[in-house]
Order: sequence, then structure tokens, then C-alpha cells
Amino acid sequence: MLRAAAAAAAVFPSRFAAAPAVAAAEEVRSPLLRVLGALRGGRVSTLGRKARFCSNSSGSDSEAVAAAEAKAEDAVAAEGEADGKTSSAILPTSPRPEDCLTVIALPLPHRPLFPGFYMPIYVKDQKLLQALVENRKRSVPYAGAFLVKDEEGTDPNIVTSSDSEKSIDDLKGNELLNRLHEVGTLAQITSIQGDQVVLLGHRRLRITEMVQEDPLTVKVDHLKEKTYNKDDDVIKATSFEVISTLREVLKTSSLWKDHVQTYTQHMGDFNYPRLADFGAAISGANKLLCQEVLEELDVYKRLKLTLELVKKEMEISKLQQSIAKAIEEKISGDQRRYLLNEQLKAIKKELGLETDDKTALSEKFRERIEAKKEKCPPHVMQVIEEELTKLQLLEASSSEFNVTRNYLDWLTVLPWGNYSDENFDVHHAQQILDEDHYGLSDVKERILEFIAVGKLRGTSQGKIICLSGPPGVGKTSIGRSIARALDRKFYRFSVGGLADVAEIKGHRRTYVGAMPGKMVQCLKSVGTANPLVLIDEIDKLGRGHSGDPASALLELLDPEQNVNFLDHYLDVPIDLSKVLFVCTANVIETIPNPLLDRMEIISIAGYITDEKMHIARDYLEKNTREACGIKPEQVEVTDAALLALIENYCREAGVRNLQKQIEKIYRKIALKLVRQGVSNEPAQEAVVVTPSEEPSDGGRANKVKYENMEDPAIENASMASNLTDPASEQASELDVLKKTVGHDMHPAETPKEAVLTDPVLSMGKLCTPKGNKDMEEAKEELADKTVEKIVIDSSNLGDYVGKPVFQAERIYEQTPVGVVMGLAWTAMGGSTLYIETTKVEEGDGKGALVLTGQLGDVMKESAQIAHTVGRAILQDKERDSLFFANSKVHLHVPAGSTPKDGPSAGCTMITSMLSLAMGKPVKKDLAMTGEVTLTGRILPIGGVKEKTIAARRSAVKTIIFPAANKRDFDELAPNVKEGLDVHFVDTYSEIFDLAFQSDTETERS
Repeated sequence: MLRAAAAAAAVFPSRFAAAPAVAAAEEVRSPLLRVLGALRGGRVSTLGRKARFCSNSSGSDSEAVAAAEAKAEDAVAAEGEADGKTSSAILPTSPRPEDCLTVIALPLPHRPLFPGFYMPIYVKDQKLLQALVENRKRSVPYAGAFLVKDEEGTDPNIVTSSDSEKSIDDLKGNELLNRLHEVGTLAQITSIQGDQVVLLGHRRLRITEMVQEDPLTVKVDHLKEKTYNKDDDVIKATSFEVISTLREVLKTSSLWKDHVQTYTQHMGDFNYPRLADFGAAISGANKLLCQEVLEELDVYKRLKLTLELVKKEMEISKLQQSIAKAIEEKISGDQRRYLLNEQLKAIKKELGLETDDKTALSEKFRERIEAKKEKCPPHVMQVIEEELTKLQLLEASSSEFNVTRNYLDWLTVLPWGNYSDENFDVHHAQQILDEDHYGLSDVKERILEFIAVGKLRGTSQGKIICLSGPPGVGKTSIGRSIARALDRKFYRFSVGGLADVAEIKGHRRTYVGAMPGKMVQCLKSVGTANPLVLIDEIDKLGRGHSGDPASALLELLDPEQNVNFLDHYLDVPIDLSKVLFVCTANVIETIPNPLLDRMEIISIAGYITDEKMHIARDYLEKNTREACGIKPEQVEVTDAALLALIENYCREAGVRNLQKQIEKIYRKIALKLVRQGVSNEPAQEAVVVTPSEEPSDGGRANKVKYENMEDPAIENASMASNLTDPASEQASELDVLKKTVGHDMHPAETPKEAVLTDPVLSMGKLCTPKGNKDMEEAKEELADKTVEKIVIDSSNLGDYVGKPVFQAERIYEQTPVGVVMGLAWTAMGGSTLYIETTKVEEGDGKGALVLTGQLGDVMKESAQIAHTVGRAILQDKERDSLFFANSKVHLHVPAGSTPKDGPSAGCTMITSMLSLAMGKPVKKDLAMTGEVTLTGRILPIGGVKEKTIAARRSAVKTIIFPAANKRDFDELAPNVKEGLDVHFVDTYSEIFDLAFQSDTETERS
């Protein structure tokens, strides 16, 4: 809006009123006065010619209106009745305004100045300001106010910075003159305070020529409106519309109500030209539109321009009102809702129906702990009471309040002294463990022992058991089965890659977002103090800047310390002595020794082929078949196929990959069945559609529908039947059904939608008893049709799972000279390993040993020891032999891309070198393992079960183990040891006798 609004607000009167009319309208000299009276709903006074605008004021404004009316009447009476003369409240000055033909030009940057309105401007040019002061002192307080033109290429509607004002102040002479509009306003300088000059507009001016450049002084012509007819109906109607619109604007906007009375005080009575000026001045239109009104001398056109501006102003006022109303409703609605809620809370509190938030929280926490009060330890109850007291003293908006509330929430929700009832039935536990897992006798035996001890004592203590073994052997799933057998709650969390101690011990409560550790979360989740907690991947604990979680687990997994386990968040001891911890690990070598010492290790070596066969047949295949929605009579997987799958695709110790392969087989079977049109959904009754009216084609296309059938064979048969000769109408309905339904249809896949369009199935045929009988016979024949079962055997197994991943480990049916089969342990279980030795060259003093096969440091040392021990044994057996002294020997371990290391191949290397030196092959179907010393002693090795399984897989009949491993071999299951000739030795001489004994089946290479 205009700057004049702010500056003139202090001097403008508050209201303007029109005197009430007491005489007839014909006595009023100006016809416009009757219209102006409409702004307040009154009439025109007969005592004078002055009429003033008034908004619909009421109440406190009535006295001001009456006073204004009386004052106006006195002024009118003193002025006389001359028509052409207009009264003015502007003080007489010398010279008169119409005598000012040369004025100083003042640039107006924002809006033009209209006659009768104030406008403050800031003059930064000191020379110009001084000239204005001097003119005022000489009683020539007038200047010309002209609007500044916009620079070329700029949009007047876009607000810019004050740079344009600075550039205007810098312009002088012709440059400034060219930037000013020609038509402006003669302005009276009412006051000068500093660089602020307040102007009051008088009349229109037009610049004719420049008189002086600095300050810019110009000659002007005084402009007058063109003559017009006061009684012209068009002008009257336009002015009435302007007045009506102004009245609406003045109702809605309080910004311009005070300007009405001030305008009439300075300009006199309203007439058509002044009405147009007033409307344009109070509007919020841009400066170019206002300048257009200022330059227009035709009264009718000026009124039209003003009408457009005030109409826009009215729309803006309405929009302002709607925005204000919407915001007010929203604010008042929120306030009302808030007040009502507060009143409701107060009423409920007075009636005892509801308490405040703090009291409700305290009651909730007390109700929680009341049920556990007898079992809850005293030190915990003391902490809870202290925290409840502190909660009542804290403000609900404080951060400490939320910390205390969360702390109490955790303290009261834990199952203090709440233990679930355990099942000490050994037979029941044995049954559940056998249902879920095949084998794993060591684990099952240990759990049964735990149950037996609990039954004899009447209670059970917590234990820490660690199940170690390769992936996929059932370590994690057995933990769930143990919980089911014991009727304990089960909770599992993995610590693989865990590097933050706070995950185990919790955060301090002072931290933002602090939480208890995993064990406290576990107790809250299960609701009992004696769950079975499975800690997965304990061998993969990490270590970072947040501490060492392995050290934090020492307190948790120590039976002597976890009676008073202290979580950093709760900060009160928790009894975990009743919790049964089951940990899982792939290798125990990476577990820190202090942590390993606190656990009872149970090794799960893996499954042999027989065990995998049972697991695949009894567990994996059954579950996979049900998951795929296939019925047992639809598919058969032979034992030969399972055996080939295990031997050639799934040799790892676990059965996870075996399960994936079986799922792959059944997915392909499911796809094959669906492509054949099989659906195991419940079959629905066939619906025979018999229209009441015969179709337009004479009933040649009757349909028998079975819902949801989409076999393409049916569509092809239907199309073919439509092309048959009419002579084929004698064919029976049974033949049509036989031709229509596909040959691979399964009885379980009874067609659910078949469209038969053969002419023989006319409406009459279907409705006759004979037609119905034939239809029933056709359906019975389809139902009796046998299913071609899908059989998976070793011959077509590759079609479902692809080419074999593993080849036969046994390279030689009879090992040649210098080749001996060893036994090795791998992450996938056990495997056979050949040691090959050959002579590179021979000569005096050329005895040397070359090693290949990506051997580790330990295995290289074993080869050097074997070379030394073999040389000594050969010297003892054949004193004249100089083989090792004069021969360069190359020892290689096949599968060169696989890294190999370990000491257990020592005896195998010695045997391979001696076989080469003596030119004798070893005994057929022989495998051995054992570490050898320089004196020929055989030391024990690990992985006896895995190596035995590998030997059985390679059809080895004779195995040589160190004598110290006899205990490990005796613990193996009978089915693992069956058919094996095992020898236990203490020295290598015993191996020599077994490997090179005289045997008629041994052939020289």
C-alpha cells in the first residue's frame, strides 16, 4: 500500500459522517451528494453542499458522526450558494497554487500522488533538499511530484531492491527529466524533518520544458478536467457503482476508513472527478494503473478506470477476509478443543475417574510390580520405590522425567522370579529330539543328562553348552528343539560381527537413546527368568573402538558370575543362573581361551552318506514336497537319485545345500505338472449350461463349462470340431469328450472348464436321458484314467539339478609306485588326498626334494621330515641303496589350486617316498593319516570321524590311524565303522609292514 498511509495516519480523523437529510432531494444543489449518502445508508443535508463518506459505524462512533454533521452544516452555511465555487480547507498561501508555473521536480519512485492525499518522501540529494527548504522559507511551499518511469526491460509487478532508488538519486538534468512521467501533481510541502519531506497533492500538472538542471526545475501547465454533463446517465451510473464498491471496500478494510473525512476537509465536496481520484488513491493497484488514472482528463473514462481498480480491491479484501476467517476458525477450534480437554480432565479428576499423567504412570508401574512383589529381590524393590518417588517430583516436560519413566518401564516389566514350569520327562524329550533331528547323538545325550539331573534335584540350573561344527549340520535348529523338549521359552540372537560392548551390557542411562543389553531385552521378550538363549556365531565376535564383546560375554557365560549379572542400563543385579545358554560356532580355534574355558564343547562332525539319506528321505523331501503343494502319488525320488545327489552334488558336512538341491528338484517338478494341466485344488462339479431359448445358430454351439480350465488342447479340439462335416453329427458324445480332453490329464486335475462346440452335443442331445448317461460315462472314464507318475532317478537327475559338481575323489583303482592315499580334514568335512612322488634326475650327490601343490609351511616341514625319516628307514631296510643320496625327488599333492596345510600327512609322505625308492606300490585300498617325528613316532591327529567318512566314500577298506586316536574311533557309530579294517600304530615301522606286506593282489606298476 502507499507510504502515505503510514505517514498520514497520525493526522487523519478517525471517522467521517454525512448529515442526515431533512428536506426533499430537489433542494440539493449537487446530484452526486444523494449518491454519496448511500455509503452510510442516509440522505443528503439541505443545509449545505458538503457530503462526506461514512462507513457503517455504530456504538462509539455515533457521537463523532453527529459532531461531524454539525460542523459540516456550519461550514456550508458560511460558504453561500454559488454553483461553480467549491469550498476548500487548504490554508491560503502566497502565491496561490494556480500561480506556480515553475516548480522543482520531485521524483516519486513507487506511486503517483493524487490531489487531496499526503505522501512522505525521502530526499537524499542535499542540494535539492536545501532548495525545498529555501522555497518554504520564501512562502513558496510548492513542488511538482512526478512518477518515475520503469527502466526498459523490467516488470513493474516484480519487487526489486533499493538499487533503483539510488540510481534515481544520481540522475541529473535531462537524464532525470526523461525518466519522469509528463503528468504529475502540484504538491504543497507541509513539513520537512531531516531528509523526510511530507507532500500534500493539489492539482494536476504537465511538464512543458526544463528550466534548471540541478536541482531539476521545470515549467508546467495546470491541467483541468474536460467538460462533462452532470446529468449524464452513464456517468451517474458509473459513479453509483464506484460508490457502491467503495462502500463494500470500506466495510471490509479498516486501512482507508480514516481517509474519507480528511480528503473532504482538504478538497471540499465530492464530485465525479474527485470521486475517481479518491477511489484510485485508496486502491492497491500498481503504479502504472494509478498513473493512467492521474493522466486521464475525461471524467467518464477516469471513473471507468477507477471502477476497475476498486473492484479488484474489493476482491482482494474478500480474499483477505476468507483467509483471516479460515485461520481464526482453525485457531479457535484448536483452542476450544484444548480448553474442553482441560475441563474434561479437571472434571474427571474431581470425580475420581481419572488422575493426571504422573499419577497414572505411577499407578501403572505399581500394578506391574504388585504381582511380582513377593518374588522380586529387595534391592530391586528399593530402587523402584526411589524412582517412583522421584517421578512424582519431576515436571512432565523435563528430559529427566522421560529418562526415569523409561527406566521404570524396564524395571517393572522384567520377570523377576518368574520361572516357567519345566518338563523333566526324559522319554518325551527323547521323542521330540528324534522327531526334529536325525543323528546328533552326542547333543541329545547331553540334553537328556541335563533333564535327568533336574528331575533328581527337583530343579535345574543353567548351563553353557557350545555346539561346534561345520555349517548346515543343525546347530541352530537343535537349540529350538531343546527348548521345545524342556518346555522353555526360546530366544535367539547372533553375535557375529558384534563390535559394541553395549549390545551385551547395555548403555548408560545418561546417553540419549540408551537401551539395555540383549539379555535384558531377552527377559522382557520371553517373560520368564529361565529361557533357553541361543547365542549364534560366537566364533565370529568382532572387536572395535567400543570395546571387546568377547570379554563382556565372560560375565554373562560364567556360572559363578551370572548370578549377579549387572547391566549398565538397569544398574541392578539380575539372576541368570537358571538360563540355559546354547552357543554355536563353526570353529573353536577363534574363540578366546577364557571364554572357551567357560563353555562345554560338543562337537558335531557332520553327517555321513547314510545319515544324509535318512535326513533327505524323512525330513527334507517330505517338508519340501508339502511346501511345493505336490502330492506323494504324483512324484517319486528313488534312493539311487538321492545317493547320486549326495555323492556328486552335496558332499559338504551339513545338509543345507542338500535341502537347496531337493527344493530345486521339486520346483521343476511343480512347473512340469502345471504345464501338463495338473491342479491340486479341490475339483468342482461340472455345470451344464442349457439356455432357455435356442441360439441364433440353431443350437450348434452348446457349451459344457468347467470353471477355471485353460488347457490349450481343449481350445484346439474345439476349433477342429467346428470345422467338421455335418455327417459327423452321428458321432457319440463319448468320442467327442475323448478327443477334447488332453492325453496327459491327471485324475487329480479334473478339467474345470472345457468348451465343447461339436454339433453332436445339441441342446436336445444333452437334455435327453441318453445324453446325460453318456456324459456321466465320459466323466467316469476321465476319473479312472491313471496318472503318469514323475520318477526321478540317477539317470535323469541331471535334468533337474544340472551337471555334477564333484567328481570321484579316487583317481587310481590301484595306486602306482610312488603314490599313496592320505586322509585330510576340510571345512566341508573329510576328503581323500593323494601324495605323489617321482624321480626327476639321478647322479652322485644330487639328492634333493622339490615340493609343489600349494603347501603351507607346516606341510613343507612335514615333507622335509618325511624325506629324512624315509632315508633312514631305507638305509635300515636296504643298506646298499643310495636312492635318496643320488636322486632328485619331486613330491606333489594334487588339486594345486587348493591351499593345503597341516602335519597329519607326514606318514603318507614317507610311504610315498619309500614306494618310489623301492619300486613297490602300496597295498590296494589303503589310506593313512598321522604326524611323524624324526625318530619315526606317530602322533595323534584330529578329525577322525570326517576322515573315516571320506575313506568310506572312496571305497577304502584299510585305514591306518595313530594309536592315540583309538578312543576317538571307538566312539564312532557302528554304521560308520562297518566294513573297515582299521590299524592303530605307534611307530612308522608298523606302517611299513602294513603298506608293503606281501599280498597276491598287489600288482607292480
